[in-house]
Amino acid sequence: MKKYIIERDIPRVGTLEGEQLRQAAAKSNEVLAQLHPDIQWSESFVAADKTFCIYLANDEAIIRRHAELSGFPATKITEISKVIDPTTGEDCGVAASKKSVA
Repeated sequence: MKKYIIERDIPRVGTLEGEQLRQAAAKSNEVLAQLHPDIQWSESFVAADKTFCIYLANDEAIIRRHAELSGFPATKITEISKVIDPTTGEDCGVAASKKSVA
């Protein structure tokens, strides 16, 4: 499966509280169960008027189907080609020599 980030424009989503977020997640999970095994939800980040969701999916079409069935818009879908983090900037040789200095 490929990894995607889905940007969802949802006005005032950042104001939702625990029970409302639980209900939204439960609705998403219900639809995911119908579409399994072609799509998996990893996590979502909630901002003021958007969510940014990380999914594993066979293709964009299954993400759009999830959006249609769940009622959560898929405003923009972007395939993630690579992932970097702070350790990406570490030089393996330098990191190894730092460990041996101690």
